[in-house]
Amino acid sequence: MFVLVNLKAYPCDPVAVAEAAAAVAETSDASVAIAPQAAHIDRVADTGVETWAQHVSPNAHGSHTGSTLAEAASDAGATGTLLNHSENRLKLADIDASLDAADRVDFDTVVCANNPDQIAAAAALGPDAVAVEPPELIGTGTPVSKADPDIVRDAVEAAESVDPSVDVYCGAGISTGEDVVAAADLGADGVLLASGVAKADDPQAALADLVEPL
Repeated sequence: MFVLVNLKAYPCDPVAVAEAAAAVAETSDASVAIAPQAAHIDRVADTGVETWAQHVSPNAHGSHTGSTLAEAASDAGATGTLLNHSENRLKLADIDASLDAADRVDFDTVVCANNPDQIAAAAALGPDAVAVEPPELIGTGTPVSKADPDIVRDAVEAAESVDPSVDVYCGAGISTGEDVVAAADLGADGVLLASGVAKADDPQAALADLVEPL
């Protein structure tokens, strides 16, 4: 299982979370990655943990003030990127262009989507993975695998019908090892989470609990 922890813009110490993730990854069969703010990518990558950008912009070098250039994220140490998170929605054409930008620097990619129909559309663009995340469950502590397991099953089937090589991750409300196991049982290849680790008093303990059943 792949575990991607999105730190969003939470007031956590990104280096401390990254060090916790690196320690847990060393003793677990799970792969653990951290997606910090763009300004913190280099500091997180220096811990040795797999580091992802929260977003890369759908453009190349040029007059693009405020963009997150894929090459800049790569230079800072990132090796992958989230795209189209529910808090940073993109038009389909921009998702496609951001995937092209990620390809320029050989990033791993995951495109987020709300439901199985969107998962199918995202999978058709050729990312490495898609993540199903009903926005109403994000940050609630109620995992989609419990609230509506059919969405996960249908998302897995939708992605497989379009491109069997695209992995499917389960997001929204993931916070415990039981949630991760449930996601795996529904066919997910990984999980995407945020507050369950980023807001935890002890991120290392939270991550250890998350991957312990795997």
